[in-house]
Amino acid sequence: MTHWLLANPKAGSGERGREYWRDSLASVGIPDPECCDFTDDDWVHRVEPGDVVMVAGGDGSVNRGAQLCLAKDATLAVLPSGTANDFARNLGLPEDPEALCALIAKGTCQRVDVAEFGQALFLNVAHIGLGTLPVRESEGAEKKLFGRFSYGIGLLRRLNAKRGFKAEIRCDKGRVKGRWLSIAVASGAFFGGGNEIPEASANDGQLDVIAVKPRPLFQLLLTFIMVRLNRRSPRRTSTIVHLKGTRCSVRTGKPKTVTADGDVVGKTPLEVVCRPQVLSVIGPTVVSTGESPSNAQGES
Repeated sequence: MTHWLLANPKAGSGERGREYWRDSLASVGIPDPECCDFTDDDWVHRVEPGDVVMVAGGDGSVNRGAQLCLAKDATLAVLPSGTANDFARNLGLPEDPEALCALIAKGTCQRVDVAEFGQALFLNVAHIGLGTLPVRESEGAEKKLFGRFSYGIGLLRRLNAKRGFKAEIRCDKGRVKGRWLSIAVASGAFFGGGNEIPEASANDGQLDVIAVKPRPLFQLLLTFIMVRLNRRSPRRTSTIVHLKGTRCSVRTGKPKTVTADGDVVGKTPLEVVCRPQVLSVIGPTVVSTGESPSNAQGES
């Protein structure tokens, strides 16, 4: 078995690069990992089933590592080094680098879902509407200064765009149509630097669709606070719709930008299918948020 180490030097603040992780890995008995780069794929054909691909970077880098692991039947290990690190939260990874590297050396694995759209995939969330703006606008000095909070700053700047956009959302267990401020299709339980998807996990075999209607700022903030405190989707508000299903489609009146795992990936329409528990990952557990839903579909 070979341990491969890929580090994105531009991820996060840039402080958790290759050498940072090599020192921690050496301390737990992985002294000489194969160091590679996504910009040079000459090494990819050497990856074999059962190898461990360790990715030091943000969610975009982890996404690329997941694609490689699925193709090669390898195991993904996440070394959180980005701004949001939402996929790492799904696995309950320890914050201490040596404890995390010890977990990798031990080989403790879980199996998680991936969301597939076209020839691509995402592990966390795909956004349409307001949720795409942090990816498109929170860059450079602001992102390094505010870290994961730059996502929220980007949203607050644009909440005046209350009219939203028209879209139809279809899941295998429901359909809604209307005007939306933002639509998120999630495979895991976290997005935007730690915001929870209510009643979700990365291995439940379900997609969670969270659609937010255009509402005054105070009403939006109140609803989000209640969701955060209760850790479940509110059942009787006029702000949020929460759908679950193994597949989902979003069709908009006009083409809208789609982002996934922190990268711009195209335009609507968006067709997503959940592939349950197909990815092997290093982690002590798979985190579940809130209570298990008693109803597969809820409108709020």
